[in-house]
Amino acid sequence: MKKGLLIKNTFMNTAKFDELNQMFADAAMESGCVLDIKTGADVWINHAGNDYRKKDDYDFVIFWDKDVKLAEELALEGYRVMNSAEAIADCDDKARTYLKLKRHNISQPLTICSPLKYYADGIIDEEYINRACELTGFPMIIKECFGSFGQQVYLVHNREEMTETILNIGDKPYIIQKFIEGAAGHDKRLQVVGRQVVASMARENKNDFRANISNGGTMSPYTPDEEEINLAIKVCDILGLDFAGVDILKDSDGTLYVCEVNSNAHFKNLYDCTGVNVAKEIINYAVSDNI
Repeated sequence: MKKGLLIKNTFMNTAKFDELNQMFADAAMESGCVLDIKTGADVWINHAGNDYRKKDDYDFVIFWDKDVKLAEELALEGYRVMNSAEAIADCDDKARTYLKLKRHNISQPLTICSPLKYYADGIIDEEYINRACELTGFPMIIKECFGSFGQQVYLVHNREEMTETILNIGDKPYIIQKFIEGAAGHDKRLQVVGRQVVASMARENKNDFRANISNGGTMSPYTPDEEEINLAIKVCDILGLDFAGVDILKDSDGTLYVCEVNSNAHFKNLYDCTGVNVAKEIINYAVSDNI
């Protein structure tokens, strides 16, 4: 019987997160494996005494958190960590995602990364602003590099709004992207586990440019075509992901763009929409001999 560890965030104790943890626990029980669920703090403090590995030897670790330092530490100790620290870090930072995928010519909206600021001094480089306006036009998208559930993403209609948004972001990193007008309020979420697309849904929001369900979007089951499937799998291969939710935009001319990649994509909405239990897919992948 295989034994696994699910690491959850120490402080995210809402019903939404508890429901996901329970889905993992139920899936593990159904598969016949043992799954311990611990917070990052539990693991850190036990591991600090150098006795954690002696007490519990796990066949796999499902890292359902973004504390990449802990993920890296466990990997150094020889644990099979899914997803890896590097993969989580690359997905968590939208600029890093963009750059990693750009190396492999993955289609993405035209993207400009913000210059590094050491403190929020209110200074804006006018030449940078001018060139960004020329490249993307208006409206444009500005995304803070760190954010979830469609938050910290802004649709900017003119130079004044652009300047105000950047000033409000302060010293936090961000990216500027060309607005894909043909995909406004629409995207496709493809859930990949072990190089297989296991579930997909289409999301639509008639009242917002973001399709996220948390922003009022609606969802429907979706059957991706071969191009979309291959794109989602290739993205996960490039980023070294065992599992992820890949968000794809489709312009009015049929061009596909990778919008975002979520290493710890919440899957309850996907389950409600499609009936596919992603927790079960991840557990089955974790206990298989093919990883």
